[in-house]
Amino acid sequence: MNQLPEAYQTYLQGKDEAFVDTVKPILQQSAADQNFGVRIVVLPHGVQAHLDERIPFGKVVESVD
Repeated sequence: MNQLPEAYQTYLQGKDEAFVDTVKPILQQSAADQNFGVRIVVLPHGVQAHLDERIPFGKVVESVD
């Protein structure tokens, strides 16, 4: 799958380039696998993204560490 699901595209809108560069590879991995959603963890000095089996495919959940 070359195109991200609409929810992922919407999530990225308005985000700065560094943020998008960090999380987009995980969103692409999720879109390719179509198994799990993505958890974005906002840290004091950055952001992390990972696949999360508790989140359905196509959804993004943001949390603060």
